[in-house]
Amino acid sequence: MFSGIDEVDWASMEHAYGPADDVPELLRGLASDDPAEREAALDGMYGAVHHQGDVYACTLACIPFLFELVVDPGVQDRGSVVELLTSIGGFDLDEDDEAEIDEDEIEGAANYAMAAAAVTAGAGVFFELIADEDPGVRLAAPLALATLHRHPVRVLALLRERLPVEPDEEVRLALVEAAGRVALRHRPLAGRAAEWLGRLASRAHSPGLRLAALAQLARCSPDGLPGDVVPVVSGLLREMRSAPEEPTAPGGSAAPEKDAARAGDEPDAGPDPTPDPQPDAEPADPEPVAPAETGRGEHVVTPTLVGQLRSLSAQENAGHGTPWAADLLRTLHVGLDDRVGDRTALLADQLRSPDRRQRIDAVRMSGGLIRAWRGPYEELVALVGDQLADPDPRLSEAASHVLEELFGLAAPAADALAARLAADPGSWVKTWASGPPGLGSTVKALARLGDARAVPALAAALELEQVAHDVGFAVGHLGAAARPLAGALRRRLAEVELDEGAYDRASPLLAGLTGLQAGEAAPEVLRVLRGAPEYRGEWLRTAALRALGSFGPAAHEAVPELRALIRRPGTASATEAAEALFAISGDADAVLPVLVEGLQSDQVHDRRAAATALGALGPRAAVVAPRLRGLLAHEELWLRVDAAVALWEVTGRPQETTEALLAGWERSRHVRVRVAECVARMGPVPEGSAAAHVLRSELASVRRHNAMDGGYGSHDIHEDEKLLELCRRALRGTGKGTTT
Repeated sequence: MFSGIDEVDWASMEHAYGPADDVPELLRGLASDDPAEREAALDGMYGAVHHQGDVYACTLACIPFLFELVVDPGVQDRGSVVELLTSIGGFDLDEDDEAEIDEDEIEGAANYAMAAAAVTAGAGVFFELIADEDPGVRLAAPLALATLHRHPVRVLALLRERLPVEPDEEVRLALVEAAGRVALRHRPLAGRAAEWLGRLASRAHSPGLRLAALAQLARCSPDGLPGDVVPVVSGLLREMRSAPEEPTAPGGSAAPEKDAARAGDEPDAGPDPTPDPQPDAEPADPEPVAPAETGRGEHVVTPTLVGQLRSLSAQENAGHGTPWAADLLRTLHVGLDDRVGDRTALLADQLRSPDRRQRIDAVRMSGGLIRAWRGPYEELVALVGDQLADPDPRLSEAASHVLEELFGLAAPAADALAARLAADPGSWVKTWASGPPGLGSTVKALARLGDARAVPALAAALELEQVAHDVGFAVGHLGAAARPLAGALRRRLAEVELDEGAYDRASPLLAGLTGLQAGEAAPEVLRVLRGAPEYRGEWLRTAALRALGSFGPAAHEAVPELRALIRRPGTASATEAAEALFAISGDADAVLPVLVEGLQSDQVHDRRAAATALGALGPRAAVVAPRLRGLLAHEELWLRVDAAVALWEVTGRPQETTEALLAGWERSRHVRVRVAECVARMGPVPEGSAAAHVLRSELASVRRHNAMDGGYGSHDIHEDEKLLELCRRALRGTGKGTTT
């Protein structure tokens, strides 16, 4: 094995962490008899040679040796090497990607293309591995074939032929998943794959196999799903929960049911199957085979990234007979996509399950659904709230984290949140090994509802040696309900030492006083403003000025200080001071010159701040209308939008600003809340206008405007719900159908 490995000039190549001269040792480690050494080598391959999916010259040089490993039956854990090869060769670079490649990325793109070509060229070996004695290899081989082989018709035929004779249930599910992958990658085959998947889903196979078929059908051909998909899936989940434990082979997999033999066609004797059978031909019914006699072996915990991930997965799945069920349900939910009603009903059923693990999965998937899609979620949220009382901390904490993101949508769970808060004072504040403490998710969820039952927890947090960094934001959401906390906020702010750590200690307190508009705290805020240290002093002054501005006339004693600050026009602090001065004194004549100068700053951020402050002056700033009008053509989108909003506020004429606002709306989803705020303040939009069309289109969309694939923000749901309410407000009185 590894003939020629020492002839490769590994030292001339690099991986993610420097010279690649350690790669031969990693490759040999993959062939070791020591499980810990194999896992450490696999961790090194993913961590350095194939770091975050990257392909280096050394990655390319590894490919022949990795193929040597997967075809040698004496090597253990070959399934992991098959997965590694699939990852290395499975990167697709489509035409859009190629068009966006710049000069610095050319080499990397070429490496991806060469890796795909090299692994695809050797993908024929996976035909043999699909019947390997090692169930771990058989588990990895189907997806490798579906991802890498150049002849998808042959792959699909082999998957169908292998299914009835495969003894391992988890491998059977992998065969079905691979069929869905073939259909997604090769759309002309989607109909043929969907027909087979539909037959699998409708016949008397094991409930896990039927669920897998439905999940893949949802991915590749959702129109082929049965109309009663929710009760069908719910029934399958009940079957899986109530089914007695099957006798298992050493590998840990139950023997398939006899009826499962009807899953596919007769297997071919050789590794290379014949051309795809007639699509209308019914599968034959061979007798099921006995379970394989070779197992996956004991899991060895190693201090590597791969080892830690496997250990976490093992802990998560401990005592769970069908750990793959959650993945199938997630796949099904992704396939159902915008069918919010079906997905909500399915999750509601899962949340009522006696299976705690299934409820944990359902809570997490509920968060994902609500985060991406709009819909009536009252029942679902109430069921998530019910999980807060569960004694398993994994379930109760998962529920509280989901509810934390919902803001007003968490109302059906308010009583459950309050009950958990009262029952577990130890969870009010979370401490970490480094960094400031933070409020527990139950406290934040209740505070974001504006529920006064969160106040005792916030009061306790304010008495700790170090105040939680997010306590001020929670106070702001509570508003008047948190008024009893004003005294504690003032006292703690007066105690803050104005040294290099002042910003971290004072900013939560300033945020809380701002949210309460607690004008009696002006002396304490002024002390911070005057004594802000050099380190993060600008941030601290900004927070103090915002607090003073929120106090309004109650902070009149700050006027001399603010007048002194505005004598440095053109700076960010001058603009912020001018904004606060106007909020306190209403002296437009004093602040107008400062804001006009700020509008000419070299910094876009400062110009935006000045435009926003000028808008607050209203008609008293009408003299700047020409300057604002000139900014409507600026290259920076946010500045154009802020200028358009300010222009309407100072002129009162919506006609000349609406076009710019709607153009910004179409250009970027991120400005939509800002635009909608302005349009709603303009009053009911004219029926049949462009603005009415845009707002109605937004309300008709099921997808949240800020939903992202692969990421999300903690305030995304709140921002989208705010957008919907603003759209409704702007349309109110313009005719029927203004709400959804």
